[in-house]
Amino acid sequence: MMSLRSSSSTVTVDGWLARGALRFVGLLERYLPDAFVFALLSTGVVLAAGLWSTQGAAGPLLAAWGKGFFSLLPFTLQMALVIITGHLVASAPAVARLLHALSDVPRTPRRAVAFVTLLALLSSWLNWGFSLVFSALLARAVARRFAERGQAVDYRALAAASFLGLGSIWAQGLSGSAALQMATPGAVPEALAHIVECGQASCAGGSAASAAATAVGRGLLPLSHTIFLWQSLVSVLVEIVIVTLVMGWLSPVGPQTQTAQQLGISLAEGEALLPAAATAPRRPGDFLEHSPWLNAGIVALGGGYLIAYFAAAPRLLEAITLHSVIMVLLLLGTALHRTPARLQRAFAEATPAVWGVLLQFPFYGGIAGMLSATQLNQRIADLFVGVSSRATLPPLIAVYSALLGIFVPSGGSKWLIEAPYVLAAAHRLKVHLGWMVAVYDLGEALANLVQPFWMLPTLAILGLSARQVMGYTALVFVVLLPLVLLLTWGLGLTLSYPL
Repeated sequence: MMSLRSSSSTVTVDGWLARGALRFVGLLERYLPDAFVFALLSTGVVLAAGLWSTQGAAGPLLAAWGKGFFSLLPFTLQMALVIITGHLVASAPAVARLLHALSDVPRTPRRAVAFVTLLALLSSWLNWGFSLVFSALLARAVARRFAERGQAVDYRALAAASFLGLGSIWAQGLSGSAALQMATPGAVPEALAHIVECGQASCAGGSAASAAATAVGRGLLPLSHTIFLWQSLVSVLVEIVIVTLVMGWLSPVGPQTQTAQQLGISLAEGEALLPAAATAPRRPGDFLEHSPWLNAGIVALGGGYLIAYFAAAPRLLEAITLHSVIMVLLLLGTALHRTPARLQRAFAEATPAVWGVLLQFPFYGGIAGMLSATQLNQRIADLFVGVSSRATLPPLIAVYSALLGIFVPSGGSKWLIEAPYVLAAAHRLKVHLGWMVAVYDLGEALANLVQPFWMLPTLAILGLSARQVMGYTALVFVVLLPLVLLLTWGLGLTLSYPL
């Protein structure tokens, strides 16, 4: 009988997995539409479902689409700034030198893919906007370093690896939209805040209820009750290990590898999205543009504000909001680029990475408007709740979140649509409210593996299309879906209610 420990057996198994992954990649490359086409098709699907739900009442549905089309403009600007400020940090010369050093760490193709995957996951936990750019630039740097050594590494697998943070743990990290919104005063609608207060036992009255409401904050769920639950941290750790191993295992080697050069993509240093060296001032007016003092002043001003802001917060974690994340990234970028000229150039070079967000977000806002107006989202949520118990609600909501995330790929805006139903169901079934936010985030991230919307900034940097990488991300989805369901079910049983 053959030995499973033999080297030939290992090669055979690895080769079979790699060939299966490549066939899947090839299938999606041939049949998958462009990301914008996906948004338009999703609009058509929801429109048809809405017409069926309202028995052909097109007028209110069209009005809801038009109203929703512009409903996400403030959030669109926030997301664009997260991407741009993340780019400012990731594309700074000091970070570029770090990328060059990091690219020299892995020595084999599969270790290279696993290495990019690991850093993409870790950086996405810190900030998803930073991770989008940092991981893409790391993938380019690794591919360039392997080409300099005369080694072949699959560029598509590297590209997919650089995105996997947004397909797994980003929403469980410091920039998770739903968790930040629930922790931010003024970001939680009054009706939703009331549900949270009830979940904190304040509706029932009594000293215990008042103590719970005071400790947590009326209508708010601080990060200590969502992404910093030990159950959330365990789920993050498990996903990091599994996703890293899967990508290292499935990435192709040998003649099946497609390098950047074979795909017609140049990796020349000059084409990376890095700011060029500032030229010497040519006229007196140029002096200020190339002086570091203005940047230093802005950093000092913003740094003073952030120190006072965080010092005034009752808890440090409660002060981490979308606005504070953007401010921190902007000040870091300002400091790292040193002069106004470099900062402006980096900002301009980051702007093309957000064109997909600016174009497609309004369409997804329209989809969200139709879902809300026709109450399709509530009907779907009621369907899940109707077959749920205290133990099964978390995994079912994770599936629901992933399903809806395919049509509305926005963790923050989608959460505001669905939170009233999700948290009300959790309150009725006595499920920990903070864990429901984490559960929703876990499902939301899964949707990104089969929804190309958030791949756009990464793909713009790497010069690839969604169809060239989604075979790998879809395979990771197949692995993570049952894992997430198991984690949300098992870890949810360890939490008590209220909170």
